[in-house]
Amino acid sequence: MKKQALVGMSGGVDSSVAAFLVREAGYDVTGATMRLFDNETIGITDKTCCSLSSIEDACAVANRLGIGYVVYDMREDFRHEVIDRFVSAYEHGATPNPCVACNKYLKFDRLYELSARDLLADSGETVLPETAGEADGDFPPLSIATGHYAVIEKSGSGRFMLRKGIDPGKDQSYFLYDLTQEQLSRTLFPLGGLTKPEVREIAESQGLVTAKKRESQDICFVPGGDYASFICGYTGHDYPPGIFVSRDGTVMGTHKGIINYTIGQRKGLGLALKKPAYVLSIDTDQNRVILGDNEDLFTRELTAESFNWVSTEMPQSDMRASARIRYRHHESPATIIPLSETSVRIIFDEPQRAITRGQSVVVYDGDYVLGGGIII
Repeated sequence: MKKQALVGMSGGVDSSVAAFLVREAGYDVTGATMRLFDNETIGITDKTCCSLSSIEDACAVANRLGIGYVVYDMREDFRHEVIDRFVSAYEHGATPNPCVACNKYLKFDRLYELSARDLLADSGETVLPETAGEADGDFPPLSIATGHYAVIEKSGSGRFMLRKGIDPGKDQSYFLYDLTQEQLSRTLFPLGGLTKPEVREIAESQGLVTAKKRESQDICFVPGGDYASFICGYTGHDYPPGIFVSRDGTVMGTHKGIINYTIGQRKGLGLALKKPAYVLSIDTDQNRVILGDNEDLFTRELTAESFNWVSTEMPQSDMRASARIRYRHHESPATIIPLSETSVRIIFDEPQRAITRGQSVVVYDGDYVLGGGIII
């Protein structure tokens, strides 16, 4: 049987080129787009990842490449697993990373489950969900490919290892730390060895409509980045004002509702003070936002839960590595202290600015992702 691959197609240039490269590698390719929301539901007016206009672009690319194409209605899954988690985090004073949740619950889990059911059934294969990713010979009956800039390697011991993509400006390994060994065994990242300009060159050479499509930096369901307005519109709730206080409890003014603030924020506080003030923490129980100086934001330690060890087994003792506390943050040397199978304590050599509850911390050994979890 010919190797089969499902390519997650968002309607952008990266996933378009991923589909082309997987086809060129000899796979029987089907492109798939997850329909995650209705444009009018979240107020989208421009093109963004997985919007209805992007579905049209993905379909056009699939037709150009001569591959199959399907759209899966995953609006309820997305609402429950991504949007509701996003809203709940802000309501509890945390700052979430919805791309991590989307990868974990939808792209590499639910999407594969649906495609294994449909595509392998069409080919006559009998594959149960729990065995859908097991190798048959040298390859699994169905692989899933995406346009992420990352690399998967297999070690001499047979363990699958996650490594950074070669383009430092596009590396997305940070968002993929939650993948399991079973998921890595059936996943393809064809762009991991390419730079963004090279990807656009390939798209232009193949006449793909997405070749010059602009790249959105926003959360796909929060166009423009105004997450507080999105949350209010989505929930229909009013988030009551409260007080800004200093570290010693001095009242400094009135805030507009805790969902409007995140750790390290300086702009948009609406206060006339003699010197800049920064959000240090959010007290949801008393509906207070604590402010302080920039130097008050620097700390050396954090605890993370839901930790997933990717390229290595959980170490049995403390280890030295580097850690990144947000996507666009530099990695810093640290001591990693395992507390359990799914929790760690991290002590940085140097204080880090604005360690934020709800964000992901990802641990690296050079270019390899050792694991990651959610800062609590």
